[in-house]
Amino acid sequence: MRYLHTMIRVTDVDQSLDFFCNKLGMKEVRRIDNEQGRFTLIFLAADADGETAAATRAPLVELTHNWDPETYAGGRNFGHLAYEVDNIYDTCRRLIDAGVTINRPPRDGYMAFIKSPDNISIELLQKGEALPKAEPWASMANTGAW
Repeated sequence: MRYLHTMIRVTDVDQSLDFFCNKLGMKEVRRIDNEQGRFTLIFLAADADGETAAATRAPLVELTHNWDPETYAGGRNFGHLAYEVDNIYDTCRRLIDAGVTINRPPRDGYMAFIKSPDNISIELLQKGEALPKAEPWASMANTGAW
């Protein structure tokens, strides 16, 4: 068995691509527009997985946009996507500077949570060992739920 992708439904393609590509640094590797089914599938790869994901079609995030408006409840009941980052503090600072709320700051130097525009929880994990605790992260409170 091999992990292929995680599918999440999105309501605004441009807003979602801005979040996943411009803010998180993912790359679009494939797109399918299905006129008959009235949906678009956009497959994204994490930067470090880019070439491998494009060639093997895994691991990917599939953004599904149904053309007919629907209301999607939850996000938290989905669970979360998880990504390993080289420096949790630098990543969180870059995200804050881009206007992203850090719902669970990396107080432990290892783990943080953010949410996509469609309320999908995303876990960020420090690559390797936790970084030494540092401010402002160590004393930063949670914001909302994740």
